[in-house]
Amino acid sequence: MTKQPNRDLPAENPRRALLIVDVQVGFVNDATRHILPKVVALQSQYAHVYATRFVNTEGSPYRKLLDWHRFYANSGDVPLAFEPVDGVQVIDKNVYTCITPAFVEELRGKGIEEVAICGIDTDACVTQCAVDLFQNGFRPLLISEACASHAGAEYHEAALRILARLIGKKQIV
Repeated sequence: MTKQPNRDLPAENPRRALLIVDVQVGFVNDATRHILPKVVALQSQYAHVYATRFVNTEGSPYRKLLDWHRFYANSGDVPLAFEPVDGVQVIDKNVYTCITPAFVEELRGKGIEEVAICGIDTDACVTQCAVDLFQNGFRPLLISEACASHAGAEYHEAALRILARLIGKKQIV
């Protein structure tokens, strides 16, 4: 008898992807360090894995409007804080989200319907990516234990409450 694949397991479901958001050296601190082993373990469980890197480019709204100058190109903040496994596609971005028309087209081209999300900061880039995926017709699945905010647990928890309203409680695991 041939064993049927379990389509509920991430790696065996080609319609699922993993998005690792901004797990970078500059965002790792006492409030976020605990997610690193979870992120490392998750990346090998999916056939399609993307990892974003935030780079604060010249003239960005972060520099102009927030007077925030960290994470400039080649700074020590920018490198990923984990070693990506083979096949992980790294995406540089200079705004809160990586959900661009080209990225949406790539996901659709691969038949992906659901994107699991983990990373830093739950209250900023993680939320924006989850909402943008939702608005583009994908099911965002937020892996809450593999998300954190470098500003502290209260920001992470506040973001989870807001995301429950924005994308639905069933999408937060």
